[in-house]
Amino acid sequence: MDTVLRKEQKKVEISSAEWQIMRIIWTLGRVTSSEIISLMQKKQNWSDSTIKTLITRLTKKEFLSRVKENGRYIYSATVPEQTTMNQYAKSLFSNFCAHKSGSVLNELIDSMEISQNDIETLQKTLNEKAKTAPKKVHCDCLPDGYSEMC
Repeated sequence: MDTVLRKEQKKVEISSAEWQIMRIIWTLGRVTSSEIISLMQKKQNWSDSTIKTLITRLTKKEFLSRVKENGRYIYSATVPEQTTMNQYAKSLFSNFCAHKSGSVLNELIDSMEISQNDIETLQKTLNEKAKTAPKKVHCDCLPDGYSEMC
C-alpha cells in the first residue's frame, strides 16, 4: 500500500490498483463506473466486481466523489493529481536514507522516459539547488551521533 497525506495531513493508504483507477479519473475528469470498468479491462484482466470494489474504496477514502445524473453515478477526483503524486513521492522518499536519496533520484531519472521540457526544468531546478546544497547530505538512519556509520 502506498501512503498519501490528505488535506488534513491524515495518512491514507492507496494501493497500486487504486492508483490505476485514479489515473483514469484524473485523465477524464468525470466518468461513469461503466466507463472506468471498460477502460480498466483494456489495461488489466480484472473483473467488473474487482473494479467496482476499488471505486467504492476510493470513494470511502474520499479520493473520489460521486453524483447521480440520469440514473448513473458520475465519479470525479476530490484530490488534485499533481499534489497527490508529490505527496506520495515525498512520503516514499522520507523512508529512504537521506544520504542515498540523490542516487535513487538519479536512477529514477535514468530509467524514465521524460520530455525535453521536463529535462530543461530539472536542469534549472538542479542549478538553483546547487547554489545552496551542502557538500554532503548526512545519513538520517540512526540517531544523532551515529551518522558517520552510514
